[in-house]
Amino acid sequence: MELNRYIDHTLLKPAATRADIAKLCAEAKEYRFASVCVNSAHIAEVAAALAGTDVAPCCVVGFPLGAMETEAKAFEAARAAALGAREIDMVMDIGAAKEGDFARVEADIAAVVSAIQGRAKLKVILECCLLTDEEKTAACLAAKRAGADFVKTSTGFSTGGATEHDVALMRAAVGDDMGVKASGGIRTRKDALRMIAAGASRIGASAGIAIVTAKD
Repeated sequence: MELNRYIDHTLLKPAATRADIAKLCAEAKEYRFASVCVNSAHIAEVAAALAGTDVAPCCVVGFPLGAMETEAKAFEAARAAALGAREIDMVMDIGAAKEGDFARVEADIAAVVSAIQGRAKLKVILECCLLTDEEKTAACLAAKRAGADFVKTSTGFSTGGATEHDVALMRAAVGDDMGVKASGGIRTRKDALRMIAAGASRIGASAGIAIVTAKD
């Protein structure tokens, strides 16, 4: 297993500087991580830094709450794709999911899919810590119907992160047709391997180097 190729090397702290982002990209190139995941303000510099490599520039959209107009998410995603994002992690409309309005959840995601028009893969962040299992399953199915490429457990900014239970539930919901990204609180190699065993095909972590260089 090439564990490095599962990892989105991530820095989403609001105080991240250009120097921090440059360091993140240099690390990702050295360890050949799957992507570098940043806030959308940094996506152009990340795309430039990763040009000619197999590390994908990735950014978050509608982050971290998902509670903004669909048009705003779609615009942010389209702009990010134009600036070189090859992967986009959007936060879904969590309030709509809590209301049971999965048509609205699906429409929100579909608008972003349309805005990026195949220029980037789309991962949909469910924020599982705020949802029941039934809501998680319904959200996964809405993301699948809308044409997303992945579902993702967490932003890492709410009340909880990835769990093996949630990853397994999400994998069961989407089957083998979509990716499942585990993120939030994954800090060790053992954490990452447990998530992969549960069904994750991608790991979001700021501790990517520690994960891939661990001896245990």
